[in-house]
Amino acid sequence: MNTETPKPPPDLDVQKEYHYGLRTIMELFDIGPTVAFTVLSIAFLIIVGGVVAFIRSAPPSTITFSSGPEDSYFHKTALRYQKALAKTGVTVNVLTSNGSLQNLERLIDPKAKVDIALVQGGIRDKEIKTDDLVSLGGVTYQPLMVFYRGKKIELLSQLVGKSVAIGSEGSGTRKFALRLLSANGIKEKEPGTTKLLNMDADDAIAALEKKQIDAAFIMTESASNDDVRKLLKSDDIHLMSFKQAAAINRKIDYLNVLELPEGAIDLGQNIPDHDISLVGPMVELIADKDLHPALSDLILDAATEIHSRPNLYQKRGEFPTPVEHAIKLSDDATRFYKSGKSLFYRYLPFWFASLVSRFVVVFLPIAVFLIPAIRAVPAFFRWRTQIKIRRRYRELLILEAKFKNEHDPVRLTALRKHFERIDNEISKMRVRAAFADQFYSLRGHIDYVRTLMAKKFA
Repeated sequence: MNTETPKPPPDLDVQKEYHYGLRTIMELFDIGPTVAFTVLSIAFLIIVGGVVAFIRSAPPSTITFSSGPEDSYFHKTALRYQKALAKTGVTVNVLTSNGSLQNLERLIDPKAKVDIALVQGGIRDKEIKTDDLVSLGGVTYQPLMVFYRGKKIELLSQLVGKSVAIGSEGSGTRKFALRLLSANGIKEKEPGTTKLLNMDADDAIAALEKKQIDAAFIMTESASNDDVRKLLKSDDIHLMSFKQAAAINRKIDYLNVLELPEGAIDLGQNIPDHDISLVGPMVELIADKDLHPALSDLILDAATEIHSRPNLYQKRGEFPTPVEHAIKLSDDATRFYKSGKSLFYRYLPFWFASLVSRFVVVFLPIAVFLIPAIRAVPAFFRWRTQIKIRRRYRELLILEAKFKNEHDPVRLTALRKHFERIDNEISKMRVRAAFADQFYSLRGHIDYVRTLMAKKFA
């Protein structure tokens, strides 16, 4: 005996007419396959875009730092940043340079690929466009020192007729020296009897010791602190005290008045043997405007560690400071000075904090936007379907009420034609399974009105 369930004829096999899988999912969300495919495609593209943004927003693991000549203060400071950032997994490539001016030129040159540099405030030339640069703040003062031989010198105008080393090309030393000498009547193009020599710090110090020149402008952007201390302890070489320091500050506001107290170099030997007035710029950390915010925080955190201690020219905690000169302070630096490092970077390892912060920045907005948007699509189509069904119900109810109270044959015929139109339109409606109950209820009402009409026309 055959106990198998007889199969329905092919034209009555309803299951074959219903496609499982994607369509089932679409029915659950009350949207058709075309709409579903469109929504899923858009969502997929948004998520792919988020993944790309997530990958591209990762902070670089290597940056380039332009410093100063080998063994100079600038160079040694850059090496301290290199050591500090290495603890967080960031590699710092330190490039030597002639000084601040060359550092600035490298920063604005895309081919140089320099991310950050130490630059003296006020060094910028008019022809150097710094729109694409930002400042991370001042990190220290740097005195401009004039060492000389012979009789006491208190005014730069007393250098007339002497041979003077003014620093090498590309250095801030040369820029400041020429600015001050020009203010004292000694012009670069018309030096008169004064010999202005382009010499780096090492050559200038050697020439001064060998009595080959009379004076030299020295800054630690290109000279080491040891060389400066050596000159300060020399019996034949003297450090000029700027008698007009306050006046210089009034005329050139980016040159600060600095004091080297008596005995500051060596208390036992009382070096120097009197207070010395100096002038000098503030040194700033200048960066490319596209420097990653996470790296900005790391660099400023390192700057706090490196520059917050007191020295001959600054108090404890005076640096780093949110002071800007010609180059605007970055938004990231402003935030850091107000509230410190970002929350994640404050408590988590750098790599993990970067991962979490990028996830929050990239994917959280996508989730906040995408999830409600996807949920809104089926809600919209449900609302549209409900409106269609309700509109037909409303028309049918109005027609039924008119038909019951109408006795004019002509008007009854017109109402019947109107009913047939409604019936025809409803029969062509396509609704999803979620609205089957409402649709079949409407069809039941259609049959009721049809029966009512049949009785009246019988």
